[in-house]
Amino acid sequence: MSLYQNLLLITAISAFLSIASACSDGECKLLDECSSDGDCEAGLYCFACQQGFSGSRCVRSTVTNQFKLLNNSLPFNKYAFLTTHNAYAIDGYPLHTPVPRVTFTNQEDMITHQLNNGARALMLDTYDFDGDVWMCHSFGGQCHDITAFGPAIDYLKEIEAFLSANTEEIVTLILEDYVGPNGLTKVFTDAGLMKYWFPVSNMPKNGEDWPLVSDMVANNQRLLVFTSIQSKEASEGIAYQWNYMVENQYGDGGMQAGSCPNRAESSGLDDKTKSLVLVNYFHSMSSKEKTCEDNSGDLINMLRTCYAAAGNRWANFVAVDYYKRSEGGGSFQAVDTLNGKLLCGCDDIHACVVGSTSGACTP
Repeated sequence: MSLYQNLLLITAISAFLSIASACSDGECKLLDECSSDGDCEAGLYCFACQQGFSGSRCVRSTVTNQFKLLNNSLPFNKYAFLTTHNAYAIDGYPLHTPVPRVTFTNQEDMITHQLNNGARALMLDTYDFDGDVWMCHSFGGQCHDITAFGPAIDYLKEIEAFLSANTEEIVTLILEDYVGPNGLTKVFTDAGLMKYWFPVSNMPKNGEDWPLVSDMVANNQRLLVFTSIQSKEASEGIAYQWNYMVENQYGDGGMQAGSCPNRAESSGLDDKTKSLVLVNYFHSMSSKEKTCEDNSGDLINMLRTCYAAAGNRWANFVAVDYYKRSEGGGSFQAVDTLNGKLLCGCDDIHACVVGSTSGACTP
């Protein structure tokens, strides 16, 4: 056999062994190479992140449900929740206007999928448009044909269906609100969501703990809604966000390593008269290519920086673009880290010992 034939044989055997040893059929684990979602085990999907690794690998696609893993018996502010920034601004969302949409997107799957994958807080921009309330990614407080996504009720009905089917889950909506008086009340009523409404009267006003999650579930008060318009708290019973929450700067200004300034509307992150902490981590102009790196180690580093800025308080909400994109664990691992810190002082919720509240961590 010639040298050339030997080389061909060696190459063929090597390729065969590589294929034979590769995982498939739902057996591939985190960061194993893959060719399709079906190769990856439950809770993972096949994804290519050029900034993080070559080829396609299995990365996380769902959050760990902290209520089911450990408990739901603590105050609401003792847990952390994955938050999708501009949850309505979805790639390929059907057109509802006569002209093509010309605006940015921030997510890749529908609200139902976001919720099923573990997102428990949604950032939504609500506008008066075309005689109704719409979701719109616009400017100047006005919605236009080219910046409109769709009627708000379509999105809200997805949320209602999720809450109806998942009777122990809580969803938080954070609204950038450009809707006139009573518009939101009407659309939430029409969507069938008022039966889940968490009342403003039960919200802590001076930094106290929130009600127990188990009580919120028992009372079916499983929808928290915050508005950016202060007057609506008194007129419509919709909580004014800045009475209850602190938040860091959004966009590029909130992505500077080692710095976690508050956004202009929020009081300082260390204002402990507000019981909830929200950390934004996304670019001013969304970028799919950058997001898989942003949503990984850099995100967890920022959460640690914001912990110090917030007076040694871990975030309750972490808001990201394209939440499934990562180098491995991504935003899902970030939420696992937050819940580990909040619930038992460990670096991962999976390290928490069931029944313990501090410091009891498994390897």
